[in-house]
Amino acid sequence: MSSIPIEKLRDLFVRPGHVGQADFADAVKESERSKVSVERVLVERGLVTDENLGRTIADGFDIHFVDLTKVKPADELLEMIPEVAARAQQAVIFERSNGVFKVATTNPDNYEFFRLLERNTGLKVELYYASPLGLEEALNGYRGDLGGQARDLIDDLKNNPENEQNIVKLVNLFLEYAHDNRASDIHIEPLESRVSVRYRIDGVLHEVAAYPKGLHEKIVFRIKIMSRLRTDEHEAAQDGRFDYHKDRDRFDVRVSTVPVTTGENVVLRLLTERARRLPLEEIGLVGADLDKVKRAADKPFGMLLVVGPTGSGKTTTLYALLQILNTPEVNIMTIEDPVEYQIEHVQQIQVNPKKGMTSATGLRSIVRQDPDIIMVGEIRDNDTADIAVNAAMTGHLLLSTMHANDAATAFPRFTEMGVESFLVASSVNVVVAQRLVRKICEKCRYSRHLDDQEISLLKSEPLLGSMVEKVGGKKNLSKLNFYQGKGCKVCGQTGYAGRTGIFEVMEMAEDLRPLIVARASSHEIEQKAKALGMRSMLHDGMAKALQGITTLEEVIKATKT
Repeated sequence: MSSIPIEKLRDLFVRPGHVGQADFADAVKESERSKVSVERVLVERGLVTDENLGRTIADGFDIHFVDLTKVKPADELLEMIPEVAARAQQAVIFERSNGVFKVATTNPDNYEFFRLLERNTGLKVELYYASPLGLEEALNGYRGDLGGQARDLIDDLKNNPENEQNIVKLVNLFLEYAHDNRASDIHIEPLESRVSVRYRIDGVLHEVAAYPKGLHEKIVFRIKIMSRLRTDEHEAAQDGRFDYHKDRDRFDVRVSTVPVTTGENVVLRLLTERARRLPLEEIGLVGADLDKVKRAADKPFGMLLVVGPTGSGKTTTLYALLQILNTPEVNIMTIEDPVEYQIEHVQQIQVNPKKGMTSATGLRSIVRQDPDIIMVGEIRDNDTADIAVNAAMTGHLLLSTMHANDAATAFPRFTEMGVESFLVASSVNVVVAQRLVRKICEKCRYSRHLDDQEISLLKSEPLLGSMVEKVGGKKNLSKLNFYQGKGCKVCGQTGYAGRTGIFEVMEMAEDLRPLIVARASSHEIEQKAKALGMRSMLHDGMAKALQGITTLEEVIKATKT
């Protein structure tokens, strides 16, 4: 339940018009039912962003706000308040300076505890408000490192191999540590003499633990039990899923097992609620590109297509769009493979070829249900493409993804699938092409000039060099400021924290339609779109590099794939 009185929250959010009266009342009811704070419900329902909630409450109490999802308290500061007390009082120390402890809390009225803290430490307490989500991230810092905890469990299992409870604990530890560290995937890989456990964080794999091969069969058995897979099948690939609950969080885990020469390789993908609530601005769409996408989403019919290779964030963009479009006035239906996130008030269908439910058959069924908005997880075959185009032309707004390297290539892909070019030209409203790049850690970011070797590299590739000068205001390459991260505790010494998208957005224009109808090459379509004002993905990436969002290296790597 909330640490802050409901009336106080109502004064801060309803009276100024930040949240509607009915929405607030529903959030209070949900809080009472689920025993989760009203503040957290407001954020989870998308009624207010986590940062805006924090700043509004902080202003209401006339104290500062700290975003603990970005500021990680040092271990020695966390230890100043024992974990049990920190969780009970919902408070952590995150900074110490000039005889003052900076304390973050979700309960600024807890004066008795703060006075006790001052007496015990002999230092003055300066209060900051932290959102429930931010404080939870900080409290996770009390956990020991995975390696140490895993080693203890593994050592015990070596001595007591029949201790099934420790197998359960070890698998749970892998899952919870991955969730706490924002990992998208866990790779459990059998090697010749050991088994490696690696996490994919911000797109990069990091080994976090290893265990003897003698334990692998038991760990795979446990994962198969959790995901309802056949435990006696070791020679065929299997796919499954399960829900995992950690404290108040719930996340889906998708499981894939594949037999390799050294055993069974296991990959677990973590799908958290937080990931599907990202607004378009936070995934990297800004300025004119954002306006183009919003215009397409506002239209009552037509197709909005997101293209890129596997792992480029296409599905995240679709869910961000659904978040905007999901209002009580419209009916939304989806056909997905797999359904990655359950969305309230959206009817979602899981592809199941064994039961005859393919993307094409599911899409045919959806059209008969009279939806306003349709999402197709991916257009990959002739039947799905044909039905999707026709649905987009007959009064439905259709969202989907496609594998294509850039926006212009989407149109030849349709004709390759047998769809008439004039139908494609009439149905597509906008094509968004994207890649993911790592963001520079804000805590250790610094500016720098290019060195001679980097300047030579850019000049050796005229497209890169001219684009950097164009985006940088035609300044000399040696005078432009770029950025990178030094590496710190917050980013695990990598210099990066989080990922964002770089985009090119091709909005359908009358001057483009004749080229598409005539089946012009993707190069001709791209050149015409650029003449009409389309920014290339490289241009968007360079702009973000010069703004200090990502590095030049990340942009070059992403746009060359």
